[in-house]
Amino acid sequence: METGGSLVQAIRKPTLTPKAIIHQKFGSKASYTVEEVEEPTQNGCPGLAILQKGPCLYRCSLDLPDFTVVSGSFKKKKDAEQSAAQIALEKLGINLSADSPTAEEAWRELIARVKYIFSNEFLPALHPLSSHFKAALRRVGDLNASVPASVIAICDGKLNNLCKIINPTVESHPLLVLSYIMRAAAGLPELVVGAEGQLSIWRKDPYPPNVIESSISQQSDVAESITTMAIYIPCSPEKAVEPVILNISSTGYYFDVIAQILGLSDANMVLVSRTIGKASSETRFYFAAPKSYPLDMSSDLLNAKVVPFGGPLNARASSLCGQDIYGDSILASIGYTWKGQDIFHEDVTLQSYYRMLISKIPSGVYKLSREAILAAELPLTFTTKTNWKGSFPREILSSFCRQYRLLEPVFCVSSIPLKVSSELSRSNNKPGVSESADQEREYTNENESVDVDPKLVVSGSSFTCEIKIYSKCQDLILECAPNVLYKKQNDAVQSASLKVLSWLNAYLKDIDMSLEKEKQLANVFDIKFYRQIFFKEVVKCLSVCNCQHNETLGRKEPELNGVVENDASYINIEGTDSDLCPSNGSLLCVCYSVSLVTKGELQKELLESIEEFEFEMGTGAVIPCLEAVVSQMSVGQSACFYTELPPEDLVLAAAKDLANALAFLTSPCCLEYSIILLQVTEPPEDRMEQALFNPPLSKQRVEYAVQQIQEFCATSLVDFGCGSGSLLESLLEYPTSLETIAGVDISQKSLSRAAKVLHSKLVMKSDFDAPCRSIKSAILFDGSITDFDSRLCGFDLATCLEVIEHMEEEQASLFGDIVLSSFRPRVLIVSTPNYEYNVVLQKSNLTSHEDDPEEKIQSQSCKFRNHDHKFEWTREQFQHWASELAVRHKYRVEFSGVGGAVDLEPGFASQIAVFRRVFLPEDADGLKDEDSVWQYKVIWEWNRTLHAQVGGTTVA
Repeated sequence: METGGSLVQAIRKPTLTPKAIIHQKFGSKASYTVEEVEEPTQNGCPGLAILQKGPCLYRCSLDLPDFTVVSGSFKKKKDAEQSAAQIALEKLGINLSADSPTAEEAWRELIARVKYIFSNEFLPALHPLSSHFKAALRRVGDLNASVPASVIAICDGKLNNLCKIINPTVESHPLLVLSYIMRAAAGLPELVVGAEGQLSIWRKDPYPPNVIESSISQQSDVAESITTMAIYIPCSPEKAVEPVILNISSTGYYFDVIAQILGLSDANMVLVSRTIGKASSETRFYFAAPKSYPLDMSSDLLNAKVVPFGGPLNARASSLCGQDIYGDSILASIGYTWKGQDIFHEDVTLQSYYRMLISKIPSGVYKLSREAILAAELPLTFTTKTNWKGSFPREILSSFCRQYRLLEPVFCVSSIPLKVSSELSRSNNKPGVSESADQEREYTNENESVDVDPKLVVSGSSFTCEIKIYSKCQDLILECAPNVLYKKQNDAVQSASLKVLSWLNAYLKDIDMSLEKEKQLANVFDIKFYRQIFFKEVVKCLSVCNCQHNETLGRKEPELNGVVENDASYINIEGTDSDLCPSNGSLLCVCYSVSLVTKGELQKELLESIEEFEFEMGTGAVIPCLEAVVSQMSVGQSACFYTELPPEDLVLAAAKDLANALAFLTSPCCLEYSIILLQVTEPPEDRMEQALFNPPLSKQRVEYAVQQIQEFCATSLVDFGCGSGSLLESLLEYPTSLETIAGVDISQKSLSRAAKVLHSKLVMKSDFDAPCRSIKSAILFDGSITDFDSRLCGFDLATCLEVIEHMEEEQASLFGDIVLSSFRPRVLIVSTPNYEYNVVLQKSNLTSHEDDPEEKIQSQSCKFRNHDHKFEWTREQFQHWASELAVRHKYRVEFSGVGGAVDLEPGFASQIAVFRRVFLPEDADGLKDEDSVWQYKVIWEWNRTLHAQVGGTTVA
């Protein structure tokens, strides 16, 4: 935790994109045509004998009146359009950096813009503000044609951008825009007149009748009146939030209706907040300006003062808006849009209000994304993209930043080579995030994804991600640098985002925590934050609301019903035990409903129900009591349990019928959860293994193979069932005696990946002291390991790791016969899962401790570790299979394993058989030419000597 820190003190002036500048200068005369293009695939693996499909790229052609330009190829259409616009600007001699106006130039443009807005030409235009002008023309009496200045401020983006150039602080003080607009209007006495003491502007000379007639004729016929729901939020926290109805007649102006509800006689005294939620939203707060609102009309444009409002702050409205709202206010979704001349409106209900309220913290955003307010929780860990449900952490973090008017989060992704990351993992030291351009690039959410340049990423690298969040003024608010490495860059980004969200969640639920606890919390989540700026930008918005709703935004965790965890009598589980029970890492699917139940009575009100709700067990993705109950169930069973009420606003945000829910809450009641466990999907094999073993079993198998290579001084190795080349790739990180490596697999997709990985590593790691420098040749074959190919005959070492269980048992036996009788390696290493160890991996329920350990293990009915496994053998079955093979083909066999211990039940997690040849046939030196059999297809081949001369990759 830090108490200060500023990245940049100066505030950038907003700059227009190239496309926006082209639009300003050419309007509809600029025509963009985007086409999809096909370019030669750059797979980074010359000579790969598998056709590769390249990424989808786009090219843009921009037609201007005098010339046409064409962009390069880009992954995104918008990037191609911006590139074409940039090329056009360069051809026109327009420099973007020099095109940003000064404050004085912006002020002159602001005056010109106000003048244009009140011109005859603007009234017929399709613009949200022109629709307000037309509605103002229908006002009667002295208010006819009078337009509230606040409407001009919120509806015209160009005016707002010009005000930001004049004075960047308007971002923090939106009401300053009113001062600039009124001042600009006062400088145009011939065209507009600012009503004294009122925030309104009108033309001194009325519009010509023909302009009015043509403008009104553009509007479609509307119903006699429009009715929409809104929320009335009193300034006093003691008064309840209430729904109100807005009835707008066909000849009325909705601002006048809102003014009437607020107790104002003149809609020109209604102020409007910025939009809440999405940029396209029309949801805003409407509140009253003081009777005498002093405007700063000083001549100093850059130092215009923020005039004190002078009214009581509406804490609840200010918290939701992120902007100071004064007095009573109305929350409504109504206004004019770019889509048409008619008024747009949506109901804003009490449920909408409470949902906005809970979305102020990350867990609330996640609950809403899952539509499971009373069941879901923001998970504690990000395991896999497949198992994550709801909005992703990075998406939620970006949403949080937008909601609090912060800059988009900055993601710094670093790539760390496999060997370095392995050493870091062993030493448990925090990986350094290099500032070198070769290892790190910064990304903001402007990009759809965080990608590290493929040229900079060494195959087999691990990734780490650092996140920084800045205020609109570019002050650094917080940074997170997790001490964790990930195999995938997306996992690194999502996990780091989740850490930030988890810290925000915990902090915002207890903003009055002690400094000691504050520091401890920051250390747990690898957070360094700048307290003063964080309080100013984030906590201030919540603190005003917490005075009334601290239980909602979470100063305290909701009290769970202790009986759920400690007294089974309150849990009613029904149905037959199917033995399909959930375990950590399992993906569960449940049907559930949550109801309000009055204590001592049978009245019930349904709040929330989902027929199929998925979540991952053990990640904290649901409320604790729900997970505790589900852990005791099996597929097909149902359960019912009760909990104390969570914060009231969560209940109201979930309620289907708010009136009934409010009636229930007036008397003692609790929540009833009804659950049916529909399905349990066991976690993948590697996930189960990683949960128990460090390093993972896959890495332990590689290290075992390296030991055998070193022991036998093997110079050649073939991996049967090499898949994506994970073993061959890993071996290149170790100094060995290997000179030739080969791989065989039946999956061309996997072989393609293996070729790219091996080529990248062999080419990039060509230094004299590189571990893989001894490798002289590498080759990959497409074929079945039950077929013989003489080119792989007589290798020093052959491996077949975790492959045979994916075959039928008969095929596994056939492979054993062929490899030992025909391929005849000096040493063969075969590994396969130990079925008896599944009870540990899957955490099945063990029998009584008095039982014999062997009987206990044998009594378990465990699933296979992977749905693709055709069989899994016990130790006895595996040893029987291997021993028979060894005797039949004159090999000696020894048994070992990784994960676990040989003298402890249930043995090794992965059992290994090492076959050593004890008899050399007469033709051990090779087959005769007439005996050569080539059944495999060469997919990729690499030779160090040829590579040094002409590129080195050939294809048969």
